[in-house]
Amino acid sequence: MRSLFGASGTENSGGTSPACQMADQHEPEPDRSDARCGATSRQSETDPSPEQQTCRSAPALETPSSCVHSTPSGEGSSLLLSLPWEVLLHVTSYLPARIVVDVLPQVCRSLRALASDRLTWKVRAQRRLHPAGGGTFPLLETPDFDWPAACLELEEHLSRWSDEGGGAERFSLTEGHFASVESVLLLNGGTVCASGSRDRNVVLWDLRRLGEGEAEVEGEGGAQVSTLLGNQRYSTHRGWVWCLAARGSLLCSGSFDSTIKTWDLGACGAPLSEIRGRDAVLCLSCLSDVVVAGSFDKRVSVYDPRCAEPLLQSLELHARAVLTLSADDRHIVSGSEDRSLAVFDRRAGKLLQRMQLSSYLLSLCPQPPFLWAGDNQGELHALRWQDGLLSPLGRFDVGHRALLTGVQVSLGTLYTCATDKTLKVHVPSDPPKTLCTVQHQEVFNGISVEGGVLAAASGDMSVEIWKMKKSP
Repeated sequence: MRSLFGASGTENSGGTSPACQMADQHEPEPDRSDARCGATSRQSETDPSPEQQTCRSAPALETPSSCVHSTPSGEGSSLLLSLPWEVLLHVTSYLPARIVVDVLPQVCRSLRALASDRLTWKVRAQRRLHPAGGGTFPLLETPDFDWPAACLELEEHLSRWSDEGGGAERFSLTEGHFASVESVLLLNGGTVCASGSRDRNVVLWDLRRLGEGEAEVEGEGGAQVSTLLGNQRYSTHRGWVWCLAARGSLLCSGSFDSTIKTWDLGACGAPLSEIRGRDAVLCLSCLSDVVVAGSFDKRVSVYDPRCAEPLLQSLELHARAVLTLSADDRHIVSGSEDRSLAVFDRRAGKLLQRMQLSSYLLSLCPQPPFLWAGDNQGELHALRWQDGLLSPLGRFDVGHRALLTGVQVSLGTLYTCATDKTLKVHVPSDPPKTLCTVQHQEVFNGISVEGGVLAAASGDMSVEIWKMKKSP
């Protein structure tokens, strides 16, 4: 069987921000005998508006000879680039953000400067959000905030979901499980989906051919190619499969049978190892060297699956079951049913912070320097990393009325789901602006976003998939 996963990969979790690469072309020294075409703004006969004053504070444009190619004398391009900065901003606002990011920087230095100017993108983002009624975007602007990438994501997000999700095609994968699906995880750029269920199975879905054939939208999804993991006679685990995590080609599944199993996605999901814990495994995080697990026995455990004795650390950070966690090379953040949030420093080997909340957290999504979380009251929390500690930024009512079981966020997108049978799509602003609400016949137990694909774990034994349509 062909592998569903490439030889290399990165950690899979929520959706990721696209990197905007700007080509730096060699440009000859401009011919000084030609007319200079720097950007000169003529003073208006009337008092300028605040927006014009802001735009005119931007640096002046320079026009190297590489820009002059419209006519033999260069008059066409010279006229364009000699326009005031605010006029150029208005002209480029009609272009898709991807054209501004990928194409304009390769034309000349002047357009490259415009495409990389933070003020340009900030004004553009606010204009896009104004008709949608969005709040302050972003939630908190940091000095290194990537405005071009954020605006690109935001515009594509608005185009796909503003019209009640008309920019996404929906499918239901119904042939893999016979009990409630509790966890989903998109892999390999959104071409593979792993799902774990109360039927004790982990299934891999090949999404590359999803939608082919005669299946209707919201039907069976066309060509469904699924692989059941494990070599047991009837199931992958001996208990409910509650959580999934991955790093590169390594997939981990955690179960109520107190085990963590690892699988090689580069070898069609071949089993690698089995780690036996002390109690039901409720949440997982997979790093390059270890696997971190939260369990019903109040513990956060750190394992090395390559060792004969895999347990490296057993941390008792909470008074009740550990329901959710997020880990990186430096910290482990865990949320418990005792309504606490703990931050553990892996390098120093000590507890840095224990925050007591008024509700308990069920889902975490890191988006540095922020951490987003959903709680048992259906509310969304935003926290900020500062000096190694977490500080609350806001607590938002995003319209859910039951357990908020899934959060996925990136620079310009925000998705949430809950056991109130709804999945909501928002703008990550302050407060979040809801673009679309998807109603379902059963509860949603978790979501995953990657590569233009959204997957949701459903209580009706299905995996719900939305494939985003490409922007024109």
